[in-house]
Amino acid sequence: MGDDELAELRRRRMEEMRQQQMGPGAAEAEMERRNEAEAQIRTILTQILEPEARERLNTIRMTKPEFARAVEQQLVMLAQSGRVKSRISDAQLKQLLSQLVPQKKDFNITRR
Repeated sequence: MGDDELAELRRRRMEEMRQQQMGPGAAEAEMERRNEAEAQIRTILTQILEPEARERLNTIRMTKPEFARAVEQQLVMLAQSGRVKSRISDAQLKQLLSQLVPQKKDFNITRR
């Protein structure tokens, strides 16, 4: 079992334990609150992203959901702080993504 799988199992188990402690009504309220927050994020992203940029973000969400969530949070924070003056184009989103992705180190091994 990989570290990612183990972490996901732990997260699920902790969530189950939290829901059992809260009771049935609290779990439903938590889900409703979470759905409301996601709807607000989607609304803000629709307002600040052009369609091409939104498509790119959706593609990223399918391959790297955690990274996409981090990018969405960053974009929402920029919008709420008033730093976004106009809609973000696909080129601008690419530039933002290149800044957020950690640079990979390249190793060259030469044999003698």
